[in-house]
Amino acid sequence: MEEKHIMELWQTTNAKLEDSFSISRKNTEEITKMKVQTLLSSMRPVKVFAVVAGFLWVLFGAILVANLFIYSFDKISPWFLFSAAFQILLTAIALVLYIYQTVHIYQADISDSIVETQRKLATLKSSSLWIARFLFLQLPLWTTFYWSKDMMRNGHTGLWVLQIVITLLFAFIAVWLFFNIKYKNKDKKWFRFIFGKREWEPVLKAIELNKEIADFKEDR
Repeated sequence: MEEKHIMELWQTTNAKLEDSFSISRKNTEEITKMKVQTLLSSMRPVKVFAVVAGFLWVLFGAILVANLFIYSFDKISPWFLFSAAFQILLTAIALVLYIYQTVHIYQADISDSIVETQRKLATLKSSSLWIARFLFLQLPLWTTFYWSKDMMRNGHTGLWVLQIVITLLFAFIAVWLFFNIKYKNKDKKWFRFIFGKREWEPVLKAIELNKEIADFKEDR
């Protein structure tokens, strides 16, 4: 009789411990989800500012280039028009990606499934990398917009050698960054220098936390 009582007591205690452990795991999961949500929410002001500033810059640039093309095409340097137009185009592409990011951040919800959260975080990570790639492609354009017909006619050899070297150097850096801005390089110093804490670290921390939740569920 005593042995039966001990077995019942052990089973009851074991059931209570399992319930307590299950509640603890669930609370931990919910807290981790809240941390992910907080990290994503901290990115909202930066993204909104980038969208507004980018929109104003693209709008101003597009109006300027259009007016110069229509009313001053024969007076303005074609190099300036080309450089400005291409720079505005690259900025517009980055702006679209910023808007895409911002929508995803505002749509993120603590009730989302792990898979859905992983998908949104992967989108944020990927789009952040593409934004940087497109923006850095603008580098050589900042070395050509001031070229003019007068420079073509009267520029001496030394000036043009220096100018070409600078433009090729900026073009090389732009292309190198375009192909090397990848997630696998996230721990390198140059990568961390390019991506500020407000822009990149919340995404990385959110990815790590969401991975913890996924691992936590797999261990159940």
